[in-house]
Amino acid sequence: MTQPAVTTAESRLRDYGLRVTRQRVAVLTVLEDHPHTDTDTVIRQVREVAGDVSHQAVYDVLRALTASGLVRRIQPAGSVARYEVRVGDNHHHVVCRECGAIADVDCAVGETPCLTASDSGGFVIDQAEVTYWGRCPRCA
Repeated sequence: MTQPAVTTAESRLRDYGLRVTRQRVAVLTVLEDHPHTDTDTVIRQVREVAGDVSHQAVYDVLRALTASGLVRRIQPAGSVARYEVRVGDNHHHVVCRECGAIADVDCAVGETPCLTASDSGGFVIDQAEVTYWGRCPRCA
């Protein structure tokens, strides 16, 4: 009997030292396929692929994935929390003022120049969040 193929989600969970569960694989797969997804959409899409999964289970998985650093939680002003799997590169976001669409934006110049604050106040800065606002091509 052949072993089932290991999915990218399973491999990534193991790489981050997390147990592989049906709910975690489903949530991570949804986030890999749909960046910047809000919790309600994650719940709906997880249920489509994994059956009956409770709201609390999805919230718990999102919390664990975020705490481990495997997933990043963003919340632009006036928006619900959203989640993405693109982590560790200090990228930013652009948000449409009309429809709320969100897209990734790489750091403006060089390799994380936004981590050099004009005055750090004594803090050791390891991440910056920059949000650009405008109108997406569909709304423009």
